[in-house]
Amino acid sequence: MAFEPRQTSLWRGAAAWARGTFVRVESWLETEREQVPLWAPIGLGIGITAWFLLPDRMGWLAFCCGALALACAGLLLPDGARLRRMIVAGGMLACIGCALIWGKAVLLGQPPLARAVFTVVTGEVMAVRPVPAQKMVRAMLRPVDAPGLPRVIRINIAEADVPAALGEGAVIRFRARLMPPAPPSVPGGYDFAARAYFQGIGATGKALRPVEVVRPSTAPPPLRARLFAHIRKQVDGPAQGIAVALATGDQGAIADADAEAMRRSGLAHLLSISGLHVTALIGAVIFLLMRVMALSQRAALDWPLMLIAAAGGALAGIGYTLLTGAEVPTLRSCIAALLVLGGLALGRDAITLRLVAVGALIVLAFWPEAVTGPSFQMSFAAVTALVALAEHPRFRAFASARDENMARKAGRMLGATLMTGIAVELVLMPIALFHFHKAGMLGAFANLVAIPLTTFVVMPLEALALLFDLVGLGAPFWWMTAQALNLLLLIAHGVAASPMATMLTPAVPSWLFALMIGGLLWCLLWRSGWRWLGLGPVAIGVMGVLLLSPPDILVTGDGRHVAVRTAGGGMALLRAGAGDYVRDTLAESAGYDGPLEAMADLPQARCSKELCAVGMQAGGRRWHVLATRSDMLVERTLFSRECAAADIVIADRGLPYWCRPRWLKIDRRLLARTGGIAIDLDDARVSTVRAAGDAHPWIVTPRRRPRRSQL
Repeated sequence: MAFEPRQTSLWRGAAAWARGTFVRVESWLETEREQVPLWAPIGLGIGITAWFLLPDRMGWLAFCCGALALACAGLLLPDGARLRRMIVAGGMLACIGCALIWGKAVLLGQPPLARAVFTVVTGEVMAVRPVPAQKMVRAMLRPVDAPGLPRVIRINIAEADVPAALGEGAVIRFRARLMPPAPPSVPGGYDFAARAYFQGIGATGKALRPVEVVRPSTAPPPLRARLFAHIRKQVDGPAQGIAVALATGDQGAIADADAEAMRRSGLAHLLSISGLHVTALIGAVIFLLMRVMALSQRAALDWPLMLIAAAGGALAGIGYTLLTGAEVPTLRSCIAALLVLGGLALGRDAITLRLVAVGALIVLAFWPEAVTGPSFQMSFAAVTALVALAEHPRFRAFASARDENMARKAGRMLGATLMTGIAVELVLMPIALFHFHKAGMLGAFANLVAIPLTTFVVMPLEALALLFDLVGLGAPFWWMTAQALNLLLLIAHGVAASPMATMLTPAVPSWLFALMIGGLLWCLLWRSGWRWLGLGPVAIGVMGVLLLSPPDILVTGDGRHVAVRTAGGGMALLRAGAGDYVRDTLAESAGYDGPLEAMADLPQARCSKELCAVGMQAGGRRWHVLATRSDMLVERTLFSRECAAADIVIADRGLPYWCRPRWLKIDRRLLARTGGIAIDLDDARVSTVRAAGDAHPWIVTPRRRPRRSQL
């Protein structure tokens, strides 16, 4: 008897606790049964994201096997349990997501150009897009008789070099230096290479004069191009670019200063054709159709007015989507709007989180690569936040119509609008910090004026101007449109000028971003009190972001540009003549918004035409950094002595074997494997653009170069 297990043994206690926990979870899921399907697109998105994060085929296969193993493990739970169905469905959806994006990458992606080439290109023009703000035209070409080039290349042509007969279907010839699509310059930067791969772009470059027309275009310009040119003729000044963007979705005519002000003020979403524009157009069409049909007694009594108006609105939304280029954000908005109209036509409550989930599933099925982009994340996060807030009983009670005077009604509407704006800003902040390293702090207040101004003043005036242009009477409406747009820009510049307009951070790690997004989804998708458990991961993520230390050294992927943090918290560049794009990229990745100094001007730096040595104090010690500044060869004795004295050596060429710094050697060979590098000297931590052995199909495999015996 002494060796028999006691009734209160550890195993029986654990089993009883597990059974009790399972029963409580099942009871909770029963109360949340209507919210459980909302997690379907999350499962699919996890699989797609895993494919982007994991480096190679073995990792992708391991994830698919792990997801299927999780689904099989779920089958061990009792039959009929909701938790069982969730685990099985989640594992299968994650596996499907990974396989879906993997299959699309293999079947439809365009491999990049293997290396930079200088060549004569003869190509058929597929599309032409003017970019007046940068004084150039961007053309998509299909190379002719060029087996060594990708199927599609993107070429920039200076305005002064654009031939008169350039258009779709034309064949042109020019000289150009073609490059593979650019990867991120530094960790946390914009990955154009991945986006170009799924857009079918295999190379980019700039055409050199002269640009010869081999075969002129005979096709008339597309409607979008004609509309673009027409609006530019009707509107002058800074308002011109905004007017063009609102009608066509093309932001190429917006000045850089105005675009930056719109971003800093939280109004950039007004520039891309998305839910606001599609909804406004469809709503206006439905309103007009209902009012016109109601003028007929027979129609009002016998016809299904809502069904007819919804069909008209759907056709208008589809036409607007095609007119503006059918970009992915516009397509998402159009799909969501069509689902809403279908629900209204059927007499259902259409605007629900289930609608958002169905829209997300459709988008992920056709454009799975969109899940990692800021456009998809921001649009669906904003809509989810708005619908979740609208479904909350307290907010619904606060915002519902009631019998009260106009002042109280206006105050209630203003309060509800401000609450929705703040909710959207809070939800979008982690996404903006992760992708752009900055987030608007005053966007909710700016949108309080900007959204009604755009929806109820600017867009109706622009629509009337285009309508009256058919009879040559649109000039007064264009003038009023320009004045309203100037007011919008005044708001944007005023808000952007505030020191509290934006919050800046260095590059946010992926795990912190995932923690915040997971917590926000938990808060938004459940309804019971357990939803607030999601605030824990959000709080941890926010604290992690606030405690992020900016990198001390940034090195671009080509090794030419190096930025170091100064003792006063500023940033200094190795090459003072770096362009604006390089400066902005380095400053944003470092979470810095001030002027960039020249490294040669630092008191702790010793610089010549060939080399620059700078001392840095971090991590309780003194660091010595050496960087090359030119292509000139350096005498071996001098350079070997400088290498031995340095902790870190950085060069845009291959360094000889005898250059042996004390800690880290960064040269062309290393950068070809890692991409851009960020270094935190306090923790002696090195972050890279890509991991070793990254096998994603848009990664250009570096070619081996012969060693040089001296620098």
